Amino acid sequence: QIEAVNAWELDHTVDMAMDALRCPPGDADVTKISGGERRRVALCRLLLSQPDMLLLDEPTNHLDAESVAWLERTLEQFPGTVVAITHDRYFLDNVAKWILELDRGEGHPFEGNYSGWLDYKSKRLRDEEKQSGARERMLARELEWVRSSPKARQAKSKARLQRYDEMVTEAQREARDPALEIVIPPGPRLGNEVVIFDGVSKAFGDRLLIDNLSFKLPRGGLVGVIGPNGAGKTTLFRMIMGQEKPDKGTIKIGETVQLGYVDQSRDALDANRSIYDEISEGAEHLQLGERQVNARAYVSSFNFKGQDQQKKTGILSGGERNRVHLAKMIKRAGNVLLLDEPSNDLDVDTLRALEDGLERFPGCAVVISHDRWFLDRIATHILAFEGDSHVEWFEGNFADYEADRKRRLGADADQPHRIKYKPLRA
Repeated sequence: QIEAVNAWELDHTVDMAMDALRCPPGDADVTKISGGERRRVALCRLLLSQPDMLLLDEPTNHLDAESVAWLERTLEQFPGTVVAITHDRYFLDNVAKWILELDRGEGHPFEGNYSGWLDYKSKRLRDEEKQSGARERMLARELEWVRSSPKARQAKSKARLQRYDEMVTEAQREARDPALEIVIPPGPRLGNEVVIFDGVSKAFGDRLLIDNLSFKLPRGGLVGVIGPNGAGKTTLFRMIMGQEKPDKGTIKIGETVQLGYVDQSRDALDANRSIYDEISEGAEHLQLGERQVNARAYVSSFNFKGQDQQKKTGILSGGERNRVHLAKMIKRAGNVLLLDEPSNDLDVDTLRALEDGLERFPGCAVVISHDRWFLDRIATHILAFEGDSHVEWFEGNFADYEADRKRRLGADADQPHRIKYKPLRA
């Protein structure tokens, strides 16, 4: 009888963990599931093995925001030691008790979480007197955001929407050093109509992914798109680009819109070309909006320094390929950017530069991301795939959305489940 009870508890624990991490069904063949699904299965198995020490390499990659929050609570209760390599700053803020930064061949230990480390890092850079002005300003802006109240963060998002015309003028006038930061050139001025969804529904096979979605993307809007893998986020992008048509409803793209797109597969690079040649396309100078910049300096702004620019793209890591795609897309000067998991595998410095670039960008961006810190800093709106084919359009950043979701769902908000879809109706 005791063995039967223990077996029941084990089965229940396994089911709950698999559900929370949104693993594929228990009878799925592991040789036929995707790379992201394999990572979630491996993480689930590791957590259930109850070791004395956990060594986790980018554990939040391929997890949506709700699953990461569940993982954080699980690790908080873990009795052993956890060592994690991660660029997920909310994860570091919520879970870490110590941070070890590897910088220029040296290790810098710090006792505390990410917000505390930011303060420490700023002071250490000042003490060394080696930091560039741009790097210090980026850290200062992020630290200012960390210290601001939720109400102040919300006001900042609204202020961005109201400053659209002013931002266009500023972006055309300012001349920044492209070697120090990611500069996203302004595209053509947007009209009043950008992207409008009206009663849109879309199915894929026998799954209803999106049911009766309506929203209007404002000029200057930065929209974070969140939800589990397979919920329909990439399908949403394909509909905006005209590659898929809605089954019901209408999608209107404004006449002045020029789309720029970076996808999560990132496989369209010439393996025999160097990073520099792939990005510069043979030009010594690049036209970024109304400014001309040195091509090598532009490539350097995506953290490819010196000899790194001569690496062949065929041997690059996922994060390096991501940066190449970002660099290629950004120089095309679109005014509505579609970014599919741009923060995956990026180091924190490049992420911070991308956030600052997006905040200054005088256009719109729609960003699929599971990086909560990234979404909290940049998003003016959230599109959330919440399950049962419902997509929530919310004005505010990720923290505002989470507060609203918990208000709507209560205790159920803390336990993620595998994604479910409404049945298709004839």
